[in-house]
Amino acid sequence: MVRRLLVLIVTWVHIIAPAQAIPTVRIKDIVSFQGVRSNQLVGYGLVVGLNGTGDSINSIPYTQESLAGMLERLGVNIRNAEDGKINLAGKNIAAVMVTATMPAFSRHGTHIDVSVSALGDAKDLRGGTLLVTPLLGADGDVYAVAQGAVATNGFNADSKAGSKIIKGVPTSAKIVNGAIIEKEVGFELACRQRMNLSLKNPDFTTAQRISTVINQKFGTLAKATDPTTVSLVIPENHRADMVTFLTQLEQLSVQPDQPAKIIIDDQDGVIVMGENVRISTIAVTQGSITIKIVENPQVSQPNPFTQVPEATIVNRSDITVKEEQGKLAILPAGVSLQELVNGLNALGVTPRDLISILRSIKAAGAIQADIEVI
Repeated sequence: MVRRLLVLIVTWVHIIAPAQAIPTVRIKDIVSFQGVRSNQLVGYGLVVGLNGTGDSINSIPYTQESLAGMLERLGVNIRNAEDGKINLAGKNIAAVMVTATMPAFSRHGTHIDVSVSALGDAKDLRGGTLLVTPLLGADGDVYAVAQGAVATNGFNADSKAGSKIIKGVPTSAKIVNGAIIEKEVGFELACRQRMNLSLKNPDFTTAQRISTVINQKFGTLAKATDPTTVSLVIPENHRADMVTFLTQLEQLSVQPDQPAKIIIDDQDGVIVMGENVRISTIAVTQGSITIKIVENPQVSQPNPFTQVPEATIVNRSDITVKEEQGKLAILPAGVSLQELVNGLNALGVTPRDLISILRSIKAAGAIQADIEVI
């Protein structure tokens, strides 16, 4: 009995443990449903109530005309009766662009956040209030209206002496729940017969695995048509309750595949490597030369009864050149990402040196991965 129990435990470890080691993700995290999407909104408005940090009205024509037009709609005429010109003073108003993202299935009367950004020469939007601003979609229709007090994390402070302190971006602000949806984007899930799933990271293997998992759960419903799209036929018994069907589909787990790729950020010295990166047998060496220069000024005292009236300073420099011994590491063919990282770390290389090494390995044709520099 003990022997049989041991055999069962060993068998379970070899069968179950590898399956648990394989990373899986939910379908909802790697795909989006075509038609279920957000929409970008944009508008132009005025922020008032600034403490002398707004636009120079006489220098910014669109701020001037916007203010005049707004006041005229309210029954106030500020134009000169003779020439029609506008002469205003003060810097308490700023022209701004207002942007927002309208989520899918947003209903009439719901609130969304908006972002406010200065358009002219305003220095700070802190303390201002955005006046009623229509937000338009790509078709030119008004989908929301924004208004409210703006909030910014940055500030701008200066003195008459010329000192200035700026923290963050004071010309950019947000209004939480600052817009009200006035028009809905029509999209109905009920009674749909087909739907497409769009992969966020297109890949042939991942698309095929998604269709296989769906078919194993619901029957032959899904088919991968390209690396981005999985076409799905909605079962007749689920068309009246699409939310329940899509909820069950989203929770299915799949193992996504990824190409062998190395991302290099030269500016910040950041390197990101995928787990499928493999290299051929290659030897890598790394060493560096250190040059040290030390300045040792010395005072030279004149000898007695000489023509030199006083002591002089003589510059003395000590230059030392040190070349570190290069370390040679052999990386065998087909090593994994962990073995590659361990081998390069054994050389004691810095991120900058690692970038050069990876480029050299790629140039030698010994690395099976794409290198992308950002």
